[in-house]
Amino acid sequence: MSKEPNNSAKGKRDNQKMKPFFVMEYLLKNSDENKRITADKIRDALLEKYDISSNVRSIYDDIKEINKAYYLLNNADETGTMEAAADVIEADEYDEEKLIAYSHSNKRGFYVKNRKLELDEVRLLAECIYTSKFITQKEADRLITVINDLTTLENAKSIKHDVVFTDRVKTTNKSIVNNLSIINTAMSLRIDSKPHTPEKISFQMLTHTIADKEKPLPRKTKYVVSPYKLIVNDGNYYLLAFEDKSQKMKTYRIDRMKSVSLTGESRDGEEAFKTMDMDRFLNASFSMFNGKPEYVRMRFINPLLDTVMERFGTKDVLYSKDDDTHFTISAKVYISDQFYGWLCGLGKRVKIISPEYVANDYKAFLDKIRKMYDSD
Repeated sequence: MSKEPNNSAKGKRDNQKMKPFFVMEYLLKNSDENKRITADKIRDALLEKYDISSNVRSIYDDIKEINKAYYLLNNADETGTMEAAADVIEADEYDEEKLIAYSHSNKRGFYVKNRKLELDEVRLLAECIYTSKFITQKEADRLITVINDLTTLENAKSIKHDVVFTDRVKTTNKSIVNNLSIINTAMSLRIDSKPHTPEKISFQMLTHTIADKEKPLPRKTKYVVSPYKLIVNDGNYYLLAFEDKSQKMKTYRIDRMKSVSLTGESRDGEEAFKTMDMDRFLNASFSMFNGKPEYVRMRFINPLLDTVMERFGTKDVLYSKDDDTHFTISAKVYISDQFYGWLCGLGKRVKIISPEYVANDYKAFLDKIRKMYDSD
């Protein structure tokens, strides 16, 4: 009668074969320059977490193999064999080529020296994800978990704690990632290494109703457009596309798009895209300056200099000292209610100097608002 296989023993053997990987994973998750880990502690962790028996000498051997493999993978064109990689690692006195280094200082032990990203860079990525309004809260949390794999568990907890309490407005459209995938496919010149002719897409736009603000509904209109560019502005994702109906370039909020699909129809609008002034179009579409262009001279109090420079920049803008407490600028703006609304926010700290018709138009804008509050 044959004996049943000892699956427990087989599992242990399988784990034993993967020991170098577990050593690397443990150090990636638990070590950095400020937290070194001894071979004894690594040995104990392997036994506790993975039921892997080892000795200190084998831990050192595993780390040598990890460093050789790391170097070989990162320098495949220069070094073709493990023997050549071993020579480089052996001569690497300052641990420039190693993934895992050993410190001989007071805090002796192994630690991950060459990570793909520094901690501050991981934090920056996490904040970029969390401030992106076009990503749902659930998707943002998932992506932050993914990028936290690039740092230690301790640092990951710190990053998650920092972003959890950051209040951000998020989209409720769960299909945003799928929308982006379809749009990128439509714009691609090659798919699966084969030539692809960019094509049109169709979709509906979601709109909110006062009856149910949490669940936007699709409009009846079906849009057919030729996609050209993806644009990020103020935490939102937009598609720049040539619309069939109007025969014009327009932008669409991607998180408000629903039922996005490929049409199989070749893209239109090539000439319109090639000849468009992208900077002017983006200013007109996204900034407060969406109207008739005009050079306007304005007078501001000195403490507003940073605010004004952030808004207008320095290119083609003339800044001048007016007196000890004021400065003036002459800048090209787009005369519109949005521009006047921005001026309203600054109150008496700004004054339009010229042209006179712009100053008079601004006064008329203010009068319209004031009259709304006049008693009957």
